[in-house]
Amino acid sequence: MLKRIFTALAVLAVTAACSNSGEQTDTPSLTQRGTIVTTAKPTRQDLANRVSLTGKVTVNPVFGLVAPVTGQVRYVTVTTPTSTPKKATKVATVVAKGKSHVVNVPAGAIFTGRLADDRSTVQAGMPIVSAKHVGYGIVADIDGAQAYKISGALSTVRAQITNGPGPFDCTVLGTIAALPAGVIPDPPAQQPDPAASPSTPPVVKEPQQNTPPSEPTGMRVVCIAPASVKLINGAAVTIEVVTERATNVLVLPVEAVAGGQGKGQVEVVRADGTHETREVVLGLTDGKVIQIKSGLTEADTVMIPGPDLPPAQNTGEQGGPGAVVTK
Repeated sequence: MLKRIFTALAVLAVTAACSNSGEQTDTPSLTQRGTIVTTAKPTRQDLANRVSLTGKVTVNPVFGLVAPVTGQVRYVTVTTPTSTPKKATKVATVVAKGKSHVVNVPAGAIFTGRLADDRSTVQAGMPIVSAKHVGYGIVADIDGAQAYKISGALSTVRAQITNGPGPFDCTVLGTIAALPAGVIPDPPAQQPDPAASPSTPPVVKEPQQNTPPSEPTGMRVVCIAPASVKLINGAAVTIEVVTERATNVLVLPVEAVAGGQGKGQVEVVRADGTHETREVVLGLTDGKVIQIKSGLTEADTVMIPGPDLPPAQNTGEQGGPGAVVTK
């Protein structure tokens, strides 16, 4: 009897072991597209759009001064200074509707050339004079796309010298526009004195030693560091330009939004758990959050990640409806 009990127990143990070894565990799988991973609500914060430029410390950088208004430029004769000017130097006026608008080279810089013909009509914002800052400056080259982003934002510039001082505010000089070669006109010819007798020898004056004309430049930002910042010629610098600011605006994480350049889509989660794709108008972004100008309120809840943009119908034409759209 005892032998039969041991045999039965052994059979049950083997059966249990076989049963356990045959069980299959669930393997993890990728989340189905459209599944809500997490959600977010729009919040409010201050936002700034920034552009970073790569530059370097430069000795005696050249910069341009622009016409303040559209009108006729009238240059004045500028004598070569014997030392670094401590006051602004008047170099031209632009006459518009009978009113003269003065163009001055700032203190600490010298006039290096005219960029337009005297008494020609110039447009507001057009470079008309080149000047050279005496001493160290920070120069960063820019391309066309960056120029349009920062053209109206040069008042807010900060710089960081690589492995050196910073960040610090950097005072911008002149315009970012590319400059043609500056031309300094020859001094007027000496007119004979009608009161002098024919036997009187003419007075010979030493020729004026003018500053060499300035070389042409590409588009670039030129700014000056505070006097307390130690600069080394050629040192690498990162320049940050704040192109636009917004205060107390509605924002979402960039992962929650599909699209860009003013228009986008978000996936709004309803109270019953279902969701809908909604069009939104976009604004500034700092790379982490993006401004929602319209289409959402603070009461809405959106899905993260945002919706996938629907594929366009392929027409076979490059750049047409069949072009690939990425989020």
